Amino acid sequence: MVDVNDDAKGGGYRRVEVLTGPGRRRKWSDEDKARIVAETLKPGAVVADVARRRQVCPQQVFTWRREMRVGAAGRLDFVPIVPATAMHVPKPLAAPACSSPSIEVELAGAVLRVVPGTDADLLTTVLRAIRASAA
Repeated sequence: MVDVNDDAKGGGYRRVEVLTGPGRRRKWSDEDKARIVAETLKPGAVVADVARRRQVCPQQVFTWRREMRVGAAGRLDFVPIVPATAMHVPKPLAAPACSSPSIEVELAGAVLRVVPGTDADLLTTVLRAIRASAA
């Protein structure tokens, strides 16, 4: 019976492993990175499959995707908003003199007059909107 330890001590090897494929620390151009990332963004594409075909680690492809997403967001500029024409602001109407009683609700600097017969769902929506705008 042959012992593996004996073979190793005698200088003989039982197995030799040959690594093939690209060497480590490759330099990828920005165009190559963009091409690989674009390939992963196609509908139905799987990053692991694309990485295997291109002989890249999937984590590296995810890093490139994140970097390109951050880079694309960083290139956005603010655009000033300039009104095309002067807007006409109507004068507030005087409260109509009505004989029916109304309830005035002051909330967050806004005054809301509620007359009888106002839809309860509409009133709830308006009050929630006023309260949310004050927060």
